[in-house]
Amino acid sequence: MIGQEALSSEQAARALVERIESLVTEPVSLMEVCGTHTVAISRFGLRSMLPPDLRLLSGPGCPVCVTPLVEIDRAIAVARTPGVIVTTFGDMMRVPGSESSLEAERADGADVRILYSPLEALNIAESKPASEVVFMGVGFETTSPTIAASVVEADRRGITNFSVLPFFKTVPTALDMLAALPGRALDGFICPGHVSAIIGSDAYKPVARDRNMPCVVIGFEPLDILRGLVMLLEQVRAIRDDGAHARVENQYSRAVTPEGNTAAQALLADVFEECDAEWREIGTIPGSGYEFSERYRSFDTRQRLTVSVPPPAGPTGCICGEIMLGLKLPTDCPLFAGRCTPRDPVGPCMVSTEGSCAAFYKYDRGTDDRQ
Repeated sequence: MIGQEALSSEQAARALVERIESLVTEPVSLMEVCGTHTVAISRFGLRSMLPPDLRLLSGPGCPVCVTPLVEIDRAIAVARTPGVIVTTFGDMMRVPGSESSLEAERADGADVRILYSPLEALNIAESKPASEVVFMGVGFETTSPTIAASVVEADRRGITNFSVLPFFKTVPTALDMLAALPGRALDGFICPGHVSAIIGSDAYKPVARDRNMPCVVIGFEPLDILRGLVMLLEQVRAIRDDGAHARVENQYSRAVTPEGNTAAQALLADVFEECDAEWREIGTIPGSGYEFSERYRSFDTRQRLTVSVPPPAGPTGCICGEIMLGLKLPTDCPLFAGRCTPRDPVGPCMVSTEGSCAAFYKYDRGTDDRQ
């Protein structure tokens, strides 16, 4: 017997799908820019519930996926340096560089360690004063505050053998770039819940205002996503039918506020400053990254260690860039599910658990081609 709560959720989902169907009377393309959304949409089978004219596109919402190949090669070169301990979140281990990976380097004897928190790297640095402990600073605004906090703590404790490779990316500027791409038929953004908890929903106002692009911050449960889709589609309908202007809405108000986490923002502003950043297979996006502020620049690994990084050589045939721009599906890639699998990945979108190719491989392979 189905419990009342489950029944109510099922009824709510059906009502939301019916509302979505009533709003999609012509093709609509919406992009999620969070890897957790990408996985949730696939895991819960939401595409199979939605009308064929509603296209859900996966954007560059996986920080592992958008880390440039040259930076992966740099991390590998650092790992090969005698006396260096490289620490990282687990998803970075298997990302292929031009000729190797951190996982392969560890198998060859390099000291590469998977950590759950950058603060763990400080304890390693304290216990190994003769080694340089490097943390790979990969992430959006969700993880960058914790890394900033580890730098402040290292400074407070006088730990001088700890540094960070800064590969940070920021979301709002990337959304502006995506909205401005010529010839893009993009109608709205599913804004990331985790990032928005830090930066606040108001951070997307310039995209809505300047690009007339609807933005809705959405949670990660199935009903969250369906409700958020209704909010986006109602905006799209109003823009098309009545000439309304786009705005920012917040479906995920239980976790996200308009102003965000101001303490975390202050920490980021103290430790970092904005810089131009290269996104893998996408190119340089002005003002979309973080580098160390002058006060903390001594914690930049690049200031401490000089390594030789040859020109990167990417895999032939991989279309991760086009996938992350929402121009193609993972199933459009000639390597997908053949030469490129989660067990033996070629591109970063298949490596990360939040990569669109990995999500399609696990949940959507062969089941839906309607995007």
